[in-house]
Amino acid sequence: MNASDRLSIVALERVDPEKNVFRYYVLSVEPTLFDEVSLVREWGRVGQRGRRIVQLCPDEPAAKVDLETWLTRKRLRGYEARV
Repeated sequence: MNASDRLSIVALERVDPEKNVFRYYVLSVEPTLFDEVSLVREWGRVGQRGRRIVQLCPDEPAAKVDLETWLTRKRLRGYEARV
């Protein structure tokens, strides 16, 4: 299995000009250099550099469960898939 088979990316955004809200959130499951799996979360204001957290996971199924958990949380807060 190569790295491209193990890569999952979800890009979300929340835009509400009336409230001056222009936010993005990116979730990705990525392999590490040591043949482990990580969940990478990046967020911030659209057009600016955001924050990034890398969370190591025991295996790929666990990373995908974490990705789905964060995806559900963000959708409940109004984030939608970036077009």
